[in-house]
Amino acid sequence: MVHRNNLGWIAVALCAASILLLLAVTIWPGWLNAILISKKAFFSGLFNGLTVAGLYFVVAAGFTLIFGLMRNVNLAHGSLYLLGAYIGYEIAHRTGNWLFGAIGAFVFVAVVGAGLQVAVFKRLEGNDLQQTLVSIGISIVAADLMLWAWGGQTYQIEIPELIRGVVSLPIVSAIRGNGDPAYLTYPLYRIFVLGLAIIVGLSLWFMLAKTRIGMMVRAGVDDREMLSATGVRVQSVFIAVFALGAGLAGFAGMIGGSALSISPGEDLRYLLASLVVVIVGGMGSIAGAAIGAVLVGLTEQLGLIYFPTYSTVLTFLIMIVTLTVRPQGLMGRVT
Repeated sequence: MVHRNNLGWIAVALCAASILLLLAVTIWPGWLNAILISKKAFFSGLFNGLTVAGLYFVVAAGFTLIFGLMRNVNLAHGSLYLLGAYIGYEIAHRTGNWLFGAIGAFVFVAVVGAGLQVAVFKRLEGNDLQQTLVSIGISIVAADLMLWAWGGQTYQIEIPELIRGVVSLPIVSAIRGNGDPAYLTYPLYRIFVLGLAIIVGLSLWFMLAKTRIGMMVRAGVDDREMLSATGVRVQSVFIAVFALGAGLAGFAGMIGGSALSISPGEDLRYLLASLVVVIVGGMGSIAGAAIGAVLVGLTEQLGLIYFPTYSTVLTFLIMIVTLTVRPQGLMGRVT
């Protein structure tokens, strides 16, 4: 049976999709172009928002596993993203293979995450304040070490030839002087990022909802003593979950470094994005993280077009309104 809350979100999504489809297939009148600048600007911002949301979701999905499910306050999550970007860059640059870089970034940062769980967070279980302070210290040290190792310059990971270039979308952005339609073009790699985010989201949902591992994770969060009494090694499960969450951050660093760039300070940006996404969507909810990422990504990118001065303010305004109306987040459980 579909939950009533989910039915509401499905109805909202269908309504929004219908409006967007209507806007995509029709020729805009002059007054609408005057309000929204142009059809090309609006849909470019819309697709930018969705692809950035895909990147935010992959980062925040790892964060919601660690913070939302395990209740570990890991404010070094942004550092894991940046570390994955640098490691992925090095592997891809030295091997000439983007896929090796993506796999290497995931594995390397997953191992680092497992080490953090064993050496740090396991010893601070149940103490949110100590976890917060220690993880902030880890992020500061990690930022300085990465600055020492890679310097302050900006890096760009080369995109594979197969997913390079642009594609024409079935959206008429304008009518040329000779009467022929001009279709909106968009970078293929950004569409690839959105597809990866969807695959990651569906895989995580399936793992948590339909597999024995997911059952053990959820049971361990709700009643660790009872799960341990059944013979399950709870700490091993939590180490694996922490490693997966960290690995997703490292993987996101690779795909983000390919779509945008790698530079000092990106760790803080993606940490803040993850926090907002998880708070808006609801802690521990993969579906909530997806909804939160879409809201944040669209607000940020459309805000850059229509309200460039206040785009960041609008993002945090979403968080404030959500906390006011629904403190547990859009898809979070009432505790």
